[in-house]
Amino acid sequence: MKRTFKTEGIVIKRANYGEADRILTFYTKHYGKLRAMAKGVRRLTSRKGGNVELFNDVIIFLVKGKNLDIVTEVQVIDVFKTWRKNLIKVGVAYYFCELVDKLTPEEQPNQQVFRLLKDALGQISKRELRHLVLGFERELLDELGFGVPQELREAKESLKPYIESITEKEINTPRIIREFISSIHENRGF
Repeated sequence: MKRTFKTEGIVIKRANYGEADRILTFYTKHYGKLRAMAKGVRRLTSRKGGNVELFNDVIIFLVKGKNLDIVTEVQVIDVFKTWRKNLIKVGVAYYFCELVDKLTPEEQPNQQVFRLLKDALGQISKRELRHLVLGFERELLDELGFGVPQELREAKESLKPYIESITEKEINTPRIIREFISSIHENRGF
């Protein structure tokens, strides 16, 4: 990999770092899962801040760093705005990104996984969510070589328990969304 490089990627995870920086995890078209530092993006004056929001499909320009690559520029391709105001649809997007993050190793390119994630995010407003989720889970597991046992192939429920048995980690998104929705109903707002 060159010292400076660019690629298309989807922001699948982010964590604040220091006062103004953010560590971003992208699933990229050419390099697989990458973590990178976006310096100053939490400042109000940052030009990159809005471009590196979760789920955005972007072209990222990076410089190789000692521990983490550094984001130098970002160009937005798609922000998937048709579903961003719907909590359930945002929850589905979080779920897709969490699965990709937990099931893929860093820096192992897989263009089919990138395409699957990008297509799934684009379909959130267009398809019935239960079918979209089941299809995404199955295709992701197949593409990554985990496969789906025959007895689960025709399942009508999420494959989350099977995925958790593979990752040996809890998949948090469905629980968090359920708790959030239940707190809204209990409190009738925030």
